[in-house]
Amino acid sequence: MIRTVLRTGGALLRHSGRSVPGVWTPAQQRWASSLPMNTVVLFVPQQEAWVVERMGRFHRILEPGLNFLIPVLDKVRYVQSLKEIVIDVPEQSAVSLDNVTLQIDGVLYLRILDPFKASYGVEDPEYAVTQLAQTTMRSELGKLTLDKVFRERESLNSNIVHSINQASDEWGIRCLRYEIKDIHVPQRVKDSMQLQVEAERKKRATVLESEGHREAAINVAEGRKQAQILASEAEKAEQINRAAGEANAVLAKAEAKAKAIRVLSDAFAEQNGSAAASYSVAEQYVSAFSNLAKQSNTVLLPSNTGDISSMVTQAMSIYGTLSKQNQSAALPASMSDATETTLPEDTAQGAPPPPPQ
Repeated sequence: MIRTVLRTGGALLRHSGRSVPGVWTPAQQRWASSLPMNTVVLFVPQQEAWVVERMGRFHRILEPGLNFLIPVLDKVRYVQSLKEIVIDVPEQSAVSLDNVTLQIDGVLYLRILDPFKASYGVEDPEYAVTQLAQTTMRSELGKLTLDKVFRERESLNSNIVHSINQASDEWGIRCLRYEIKDIHVPQRVKDSMQLQVEAERKKRATVLESEGHREAAINVAEGRKQAQILASEAEKAEQINRAAGEANAVLAKAEAKAKAIRVLSDAFAEQNGSAAASYSVAEQYVSAFSNLAKQSNTVLLPSNTGDISSMVTQAMSIYGTLSKQNQSAALPASMSDATETTLPEDTAQGAPPPPPQ
């Protein structure tokens, strides 16, 4: 008996079901599930909600699986799909904040969360959401300039979704996503944007080239600065080395001269030193006269230029006088040192006795 009833119900579902007009949009036609007849035993597919009315009043929502209805009294009034629904939003014109007319379309993703509200809250929920998406898109585009429309596409989509959800809560529909597909601008605006892009690229190229020249000039100046610093340091080191060398040379000459003077002094102190000194003075006298008039043509000569012996005698007399003065200056100093050394002892031995009282 039950098997016969099930077969009869299935046949009635296949052959005598009444279809509901689909939801038409300018871009597409999407057909909803057909309304089944009340055959007492009904099988509801997964992800569908069947709204049942009893005597013209809402009774209950059938869950997926096996369900039983009362004939004549109960009737399946609405069939709602709980799957995610994709709706093409048709192309429309919108004016941006800077008065540019745009042709824009999009895709809307939504889902029915409450079948009761979707059935009784609005006549055609999908059409209502589509119209709401179009009006919201126009209002959001009117808040942005043309450049920001391309730059802030993500924020524009999120704002449209938020606005749709605020209005569609009473319809039992939740907007999941909204994506802008194409944005068409007038040809003149497109040409102006292309010129702007080219000008911006030329500007960046010019800026980069000028920055390159500036960096090159800075590098050249830094190189010259470093070269001058290194050259000055090298010159300073060279001067220091030259001064050190000249000082060492002067010191070496002075030491050599002092050694020569000591050697000459020792030689003069030996036997026949006067004769050697006379010979040296005569040799230097002849050498000096041999260089006369080589650097200048004005020469001052003594009256007895040819008398070499008198010149040597005069030089030796000067040398003898200086030697005697040095010896006489050294003798009182030695005598004073000896007196200071022996004075306390002599005073102690030869002191007169004290006078008698």
